[in-house]
Amino acid sequence: MRLERLEHVQLAMPAGAEAEAEAFYEGVLGIPQVPKPPQLAGRGGCWFERGDLKVHLGVEADFRPATKAHPAFIVSDVQGLAQAAVSAGYRVVDDEPLEDYDRVYVYDPFGNRIELMEPA
Repeated sequence: MRLERLEHVQLAMPAGAEAEAEAFYEGVLGIPQVPKPPQLAGRGGCWFERGDLKVHLGVEADFRPATKAHPAFIVSDVQGLAQAAVSAGYRVVDDEPLEDYDRVYVYDPFGNRIELMEPA
């Protein structure tokens, strides 16, 4: 037995904030929102998927953002994406250089940290 691949990443969000999630994940990061399966839709939250890239946001009653743990996404034009995030009012932070990557951290509307990485 072995792990084959990552199926999706799930991040937490507060209840009733689906519009803010859509504005960030679809509007800024460009990951289309897809309908949640009917049996899960009543829980709130939302899913964003494009091919193998799947980010699910689930409502957590006692929500606290993930400020250290984070997903890291390979992107094209990391600086352009970072500027789009800043222009839309989101926090973007540079970090220590990492060999062979240009990278930044962006914080979603709920304070969850996301790493954006572009191969050099």
